Amino acid sequence: MVKYLEDLNALISNIEKVIVGKTEAIRFLIVGLLTNGHVLIEDVPGTGKTMLSLALAKSIKADFKRIQFTPDLLPSDVTGGHVYNNKTGEFDFKKGPVFTNILLADEINRTTPRTQSALLECMQEYKVTLDGKTFDLTQPFMVIATENPIEFQGTYPLPEAQIDRFLIKISMGYLSLEEEVKVISGQKLSHPVDKLSAVTDLEKIIKIQEYIAGIEVSKHILDYIVTLVSSTRKHDDIKLGASARASIALMKACCAWAVLEGRDYVIPEDVVKLLPGALKHRLILHPRASIAGKSPEQITADLVRTVPVP
Repeated sequence: MVKYLEDLNALISNIEKVIVGKTEAIRFLIVGLLTNGHVLIEDVPGTGKTMLSLALAKSIKADFKRIQFTPDLLPSDVTGGHVYNNKTGEFDFKKGPVFTNILLADEINRTTPRTQSALLECMQEYKVTLDGKTFDLTQPFMVIATENPIEFQGTYPLPEAQIDRFLIKISMGYLSLEEEVKVISGQKLSHPVDKLSAVTDLEKIIKIQEYIAGIEVSKHILDYIVTLVSSTRKHDDIKLGASARASIALMKACCAWAVLEGRDYVIPEDVVKLLPGALKHRLILHPRASIAGKSPEQITADLVRTVPVP
């Protein structure tokens, strides 16, 4: 058995006590955690996005903070700032909610680009710089951002530079009838997340992150990843293709997925599985492609069919 697989299966099972019928979404979220990456969840309200994030945090004994993004939110509301201390006559740095392990950026597209950009340095460099001073963020650090794909009034689309920082984009989807019955019956008296206990801790998560960074990726797999990603830059339906950051994200995600599948090496099927989630939020289609009803998911499926598997 591959190292840490038992711990990861226990983590998935624990989260499933709260999130019913969404094993794949849970696994994708854990991929983000294990690669020290960030996850964008786009779905309609009421599908469990917030509970998924909270269940993950409680399962690993992580500090969890939530920011409800609104148009009047300021960058200092995210990162913190210097506050005057009457006793000392100096300005003390007051940490914002970004100083945590798991940050839920709820409805991130409802705040202004200025405030959205406050997360850029945090997500890329894992630090905050204010007035020439740099403050390191707590490790591990992960941003889970949510978006509502239906409502566009009063929203500010994320700029390409920021959306490229998300390792993977996932959706929750509605439950089946049987699953929904199970959910509502389980919440008749209390919410399952209130009773959820941890099955691991941050120290173990950091060790697993280090282990996954050493997972073997053959040159054939690396060539396959780069060929798939670079194909988006010359595709007729794509206005802006994926950058090298997408190749790096896909490689790291495949390493984590391989471990979740019980392997210490990456195979082409891992790449095929993770490709849509790693690319669909990074691609900007030509207007003609959108008018024709094409989607990033369809285009990534076309790439898988046309690029030879090693």
